[in-house]
Amino acid sequence: MTSEVVRSTMVGSVWRVDVTPGQAVAADERLLALEVMKMEIPVEAPRAGRVVAVHVAQGQLVEEGQPLVTLGM
Repeated sequence: MTSEVVRSTMVGSVWRVDVTPGQAVAADERLLALEVMKMEIPVEAPRAGRVVAVHVAQGQLVEEGQPLVTLGM
């Protein structure tokens, strides 16, 4: 099974988590949203797959490069 880790591209806080482990997602489907400087920034799936793990929770502060979600085939 190949997996891909979706990482944060910026510092912010997790505004909402839209997926759960085991859920199938389509390419470009929103996985979660970050709040950065009072703006909601969507984080989308880079490809279709299944959510293996969600590494963050709503309200959590995240750093650039931090793992957010792991997708599997």
